[in-house]
Amino acid sequence: MEGEQLKVLNALDVAKTQWYHFTAIVVAGMGFFTDAYDLFCISLVTKLLGRLYYRVDGSPTPGILPPHVSAIINGVAFCGTLSGQLFFGWLGDKMGRKKVYGMTLMLMVVCSIGSGLSFGHTAKGVMATLCFFRFWLGFGIGGDYPLSATIMSEYANKKTRGAFIAAVFAMQGFGILAGGMVAILVSSVFKNSFPSPAYNVDPLASTVPQADYVWRIVLMFGAIPAALTYYWRMKMPETARYTALVAKNAKQAASDMSKVLHVEIEEEEGKVERFAAGKSNSFGLFSKEFARRHGLHLVGTATTWFLLDIAFYSQNLFQKDIFSAIGWIPKAATMNALEEVFRIARAQTLIALCGTVPGYWFTVALIDVVGRFTIQLLGFFMMTVFMLGLAVPYHYWTSPGHHIGFVVMYGFTFFFANFGPNSTTFIVPAEIFPARLRSTCHGISAASGKLGAIIGSFGFLYLAQNPDPAKADHGYPPGIGVKNSLFLLAGVNLLGLACTFLVPESKGKSLEEISGELEAEDAA
Repeated sequence: MEGEQLKVLNALDVAKTQWYHFTAIVVAGMGFFTDAYDLFCISLVTKLLGRLYYRVDGSPTPGILPPHVSAIINGVAFCGTLSGQLFFGWLGDKMGRKKVYGMTLMLMVVCSIGSGLSFGHTAKGVMATLCFFRFWLGFGIGGDYPLSATIMSEYANKKTRGAFIAAVFAMQGFGILAGGMVAILVSSVFKNSFPSPAYNVDPLASTVPQADYVWRIVLMFGAIPAALTYYWRMKMPETARYTALVAKNAKQAASDMSKVLHVEIEEEEGKVERFAAGKSNSFGLFSKEFARRHGLHLVGTATTWFLLDIAFYSQNLFQKDIFSAIGWIPKAATMNALEEVFRIARAQTLIALCGTVPGYWFTVALIDVVGRFTIQLLGFFMMTVFMLGLAVPYHYWTSPGHHIGFVVMYGFTFFFANFGPNSTTFIVPAEIFPARLRSTCHGISAASGKLGAIIGSFGFLYLAQNPDPAKADHGYPPGIGVKNSLFLLAGVNLLGLACTFLVPESKGKSLEEISGELEAEDAA
């Protein structure tokens, strides 16, 4: 079967790791760096937005965003991302990866700048324009998921393909880190230039007017890495797999890859036509043939990503409690506005450095050694164990003196999410579907994940509230409490572990072998 493969695709599969692989990782990875920066940086400045736009005269505590405003500001980008994943995933299979790739990047640049320039005379006006730009920013970010994964998988060789796609995804960790560091830097500069008293000393003077620039600069900075990579994205040739198997232009595919690989590659027009005529290359997404061959695979990739993101995004809810409990972030009234941004950003950066970034790179190192299936299974299993480890003795962890243990356990759940399903759910959908449906199926899986993220972020924001109405956060109804929420999340991880068995192992195989596209010639 290997001998029947197109020479241009075989050349990519057996190519030694070379410079163009690293160029592709950086170009695709910078998109992900920007994605993570833009999605996560909003959480660093929401407290500042509350102080600036929702101050209540005479209140003993600084202004905070009302629950519905907070949910919309944080959630609107997720809704945009979900829509973008479906739309650009489909478009990437229709128009080609490269053409659509530039669109998503420009959308991200324009909307990052737009977010920072949000205008209005009232708090409502500013929040409405911010939400408008955040939605379209999310829409562009959504497109980057299926396109980056598909481009990298179609460029990579079969021996190290998993590591290359994981490396693109791992740039997320650096994006989160950069978000924290930019917020630290900007808040420090403004804090030193415009000193102000704590809120409990002088409520009005604690938020200097110049603080309004801080959140805008932090949000707009996301446009810089995206703009820098635009030129390189436009210079990348279309992937050979799209050109040969979808556009059916063997000559162009051979010419493009000859330049990239620096070897002479034979054109095989006849073979491409025979592939195209085969049964394996004619069925659509909603056909019985697709359901028979790949239906369970798509259910597997979509459900595992959905369940993982419920658990992954709900973990962020416990951060503020943990930070406050261990004294990283003092009570809001004891700080001025810029000090609060600095403290939150510092805490998030430490979590990213210790729990988030290492997990990604463990995946890069080991995915082509132990395989996707094993890493995903292990990740879900360990996340279940650590969630139960937090839930069962929850009162012990939250009593004074035991907070460090809680932070360590919490860090490990993040580590095994990233050295586990958070990485593999991104990689596998880019490998197991046919070229003409690859980007669409990845987009469907990713959108399913974002739906999980919305449930994880907002469902658990309400669920995790104290059952006692007097102890619930201001503006929220009573929930089931953090302890019960952790038990529920352990169950979600266990379900994810079960759904992993629907997904095939793709380690060491060519993309055509996994998806069954090679069968075209047998049928001819």
